[in-house]
Order: sequence, then structure tokens, then C-alpha cells
Amino acid sequence: MNTHARQAAPESPHGHAAGIDPDCIFCKIVARKIPSRAVYEDEEIYAFHDINPWAPVHFLLIPKLHIASMAQVQAEHAPLLGRLLALVPRLALEQGCQPYPEGGFRVLTNTGRDGGQEVPHLHFHVLGGPRPWLRG
Repeated sequence: MNTHARQAAPESPHGHAAGIDPDCIFCKIVARKIPSRAVYEDEEIYAFHDINPWAPVHFLLIPKLHIASMAQVQAEHAPLLGRLLALVPRLALEQGCQPYPEGGFRVLTNTGRDGGQEVPHLHFHVLGGPRPWLRG
């Protein structure tokens, strides 16, 4: 797993780290209150294996900053999300996806109830490996 030193987030007036939702399962994973199998971590991004994988390779990439969904993304999030998406090819290969063009991977994000979003924290599924997959 790739890691960099973790920095403590500043506290909000509500007594929890700014940019964190204390009721969000992914925020709890980032805070190590819920275990996960890490793939990558830096100051702003965390990647971990999906607990119910649909494909031989299936991990999630999330910003540590709590952003509920793509519907809440603002222009100031562009550098963070650009860095996050730029990690996908390297991490996909490290996790076992075959190189493009014969291999490859799929990146998927769901937004809102109608879009199939189950956890209200922006996340990107990365799926790959030999087909057939269970889903996706």
C-alpha cells in the first residue's frame, strides 16, 4: 500500500474534524473507526477494497473531504478530483488489471438515489480483471 504521513484535520465548531461527517461510513473508514483493506492513502485521498466485489479487481477511491456526491462538486474540488482520477491507471495496474488496450478497467460513480448511490460520500469504483464479472 502507498501511504504518506497523515495530518490531523482541523476541528469544526461541532467538535469533529472539518470536512468530515461523523455519521458517514466512509468518513469513519478514513478515521479508522471502521476497518478496511487499504490500497492507497495520502493527505487527501483514500483507496480501499470493496467489501462486496463485483469483479476480480474492485476498489474504491474517495476524497477524505466529505463531499456527499457528484451533485455537490464545486470548482474548488477540481484539483483534488483531478489528482484522484489520475491515480486510477497506476492503482488499477498495481491491483491486477491488465494494461490497456487488451486489458483495462472501468471507473464508475453513482449520484443520488436515482443514480444508484448507496453511500452519501463521493466515491469512485474501479473494476477490472477477467470477465465475466458479477456486476458492472
